[in-house]
Amino acid sequence: MRDGELLVDNYGEAVTLALDPIEKKPLYHFHPGTDILSTGPNSCNLGCRHCQNWAISQERAETKFVSPESLAAAARRYGAFGVAFTYTEPLMWFEYIRDVAPILRQAGLAVVLVTNGYIEAAPLEELIPLVDAMNVDLKGMAPSFYRTVCKGRVEPVLHTIRRSAEAGVHVEVTNLVIPTLNDCEEDIRKLTAFVASVSERIPLHFSAYRPEYKMRLPATPAGTLVRAREIAQERLWYVYLGNVSVPGGGDTLCRGCGKSLVERRGYRTEIIGMDGSRCSSCGFEAGIVR
Repeated sequence: MRDGELLVDNYGEAVTLALDPIEKKPLYHFHPGTDILSTGPNSCNLGCRHCQNWAISQERAETKFVSPESLAAAARRYGAFGVAFTYTEPLMWFEYIRDVAPILRQAGLAVVLVTNGYIEAAPLEELIPLVDAMNVDLKGMAPSFYRTVCKGRVEPVLHTIRRSAEAGVHVEVTNLVIPTLNDCEEDIRKLTAFVASVSERIPLHFSAYRPEYKMRLPATPAGTLVRAREIAQERLWYVYLGNVSVPGGGDTLCRGCGKSLVERRGYRTEIIGMDGSRCSSCGFEAGIVR
């Protein structure tokens, strides 16, 4: 702060630039099987005890300045269909994203946020028209979990998900399932009910936690994720499993006829049953952006 004015000290300072499969974000219904240029800042507005990227989000990491024009040029040079602001918390790059997004859009490139969704309503409204897709990390539904484990509040995250989806942004949701903290059936049902209240078509990704940073609880058993998926599928059309090897956990099936539309093995993606965004067998509209 200088003379009562907040100043940005991380503008364009990137921790990395990398070409990733879009499924790594994870976004399964937004240009599946394609690559996206990924970057992010050295910071976060939450302090999660279990942070999986703490070395670049909670600690001071080395960065390199990338101008908005250079970022767009890099995406074109590497043949990416867009840019994902990810790895740490892109909302800490609010001013940079606000400046670079129109340049990316003008170049025909998509703008993607992989975010914790922790932002006030007014700046969110500024970003929404500039964003094509986002994956929001909904860490749990209990206010106490957000306060004690994440050092934040759940309410802004819920607003981000609902408002962005209503505004036409492609939204997917991820929940990192942590044993004893947010993995009970009541937690899963509350989270599923919220996502379904926004849209039953929103893809929900349950991801396995592993001990990291300040948390040493045992890793999430695969069976816990399988059960979470069973519960969520009572209300949601598309539920996926991440960080575990479960047969079919990443596949997309047609809601109309049950045929396989997209098969995924790790980050290998094969589109096998789609005609545009519809099932090639029955014509059902899957809602997958291609």
